Amino acid sequence: MAVVEIQADRRSEVTFSGGRAGSGPATWGQQAIWDVVRNLGTDAARYNVSGGMPLPSPVPADRVEAAVRSLVLLHESLRTRLRSAHDGRLDQVVHASGGIPLVTRFAAGEAVTEAAYALRDELLAVPFDATREWPLRVGVVHAGGGIRYVVFFLSHTASDGWGLRNLLADFATLVHGTLPRRDLLQPLEEAAFQTSDRGRRRDAAARRSWLSKLGSGPASMFPARAGTAPAATFPNAVLNSPALGLALDRVAADLSVTPASVVLAAAAASATRITGVDEAVFQVVVNNRFLPGMADGVTTIAQEGLFHLTGTRVAFPDLVRRTFGAAMSAQRHAYYDKLALDRDVAALDSTCDHSCFVNDQRGLMPALGFAAPAPAPLREALTRTTLTWPVEHEPRRGVSFALDAQDAPGALELAMTADSALMPRDDMTTFLYGIEELIVTQALDTRALDA
Repeated sequence: MAVVEIQADRRSEVTFSGGRAGSGPATWGQQAIWDVVRNLGTDAARYNVSGGMPLPSPVPADRVEAAVRSLVLLHESLRTRLRSAHDGRLDQVVHASGGIPLVTRFAAGEAVTEAAYALRDELLAVPFDATREWPLRVGVVHAGGGIRYVVFFLSHTASDGWGLRNLLADFATLVHGTLPRRDLLQPLEEAAFQTSDRGRRRDAAARRSWLSKLGSGPASMFPARAGTAPAATFPNAVLNSPALGLALDRVAADLSVTPASVVLAAAAASATRITGVDEAVFQVVVNNRFLPGMADGVTTIAQEGLFHLTGTRVAFPDLVRRTFGAAMSAQRHAYYDKLALDRDVAALDSTCDHSCFVNDQRGLMPALGFAAPAPAPLREALTRTTLTWPVEHEPRRGVSFALDAQDAPGALELAMTADSALMPRDDMTTFLYGIEELIVTQALDTRALDA
């Protein structure tokens, strides 16, 4: 058998020029993510954003580079750096020219996907310096005479999951043609809106809503362990559930709510079983793409809304329907000046516990060729659920737990990081399996799926 020699990675740049340059205040989204990431220390790379796609046939490298160049010129966030201004605030600086790092990995034809996943893992683990580096890196896999896979890596200050989805859609169009003209709201224009009278009114309304909810929730979501010192490390658990992948959308459709509401309701009910607290307060990540020109943009706009739900010990369908209304309230008030909100909260005599986070990332963090859930009887799919503990993270200030719902090959994953002083591993296990049990049982009860 002949030995195929694979070349070493090639590192180069995709140069760009001719774009608009400018500077101004950072947007609320840029500022909020900056403040989060700078406190993560060596764990900062976990907030990088990444997604990729296979190319059905080899594409010339110069065409891929041309598409990347067009993306960078179209979406100003991809050529923006941040700098400290005053009072803890930031400025954004948009550059007209530069060079985006490009890593090319060479692979044999049958190993393209494997090479893409390996490249993704390696580059995703490298943090960004948003003040000195471009907030975008690109990795490609070269095989069969051209590029067969493209993976994008972004600083979270440049894009959220919705923005990444837009970037991939634009790239898929550009690599084969041209994009139709669109009027995009760039981050400099968004910042101008935020300092306008209308923007200030929206900010003030959102902060009033937050402060009202902070004054009405439970003092602790974990009363039995309140006041304990945070654990030295925060375990990370990942529940991979083919059954959830089959059941979630079905339950949402049957109850006429969003899938995100189903996840929130199940998280609230499962937490109550562990803590005994008959209400839930979660910070939930909200899209926020409501202004004209935002829907198709590549930028970081998503922020947390405060979700508060009382009376969680009820039948699950009733809880889901009530969750939908509470989630809508959180979404209406998730666009605000985080620095101003932090000052407001610091001035309060007391607040409810708002240290739990839920983020539904399904469909927002595009996967590298993830397949749809395999068609299978739901009860049989339940037997294929796995729970793993991939890593332990550094303690996260102000976080009791963070739960992400995300796509996986043929499954839905619940990834959770928690302060084990408040939620020991046994409780984390019970919590995650409890979410699965509530949603899958509801799907089975509808008799809409083959049990």
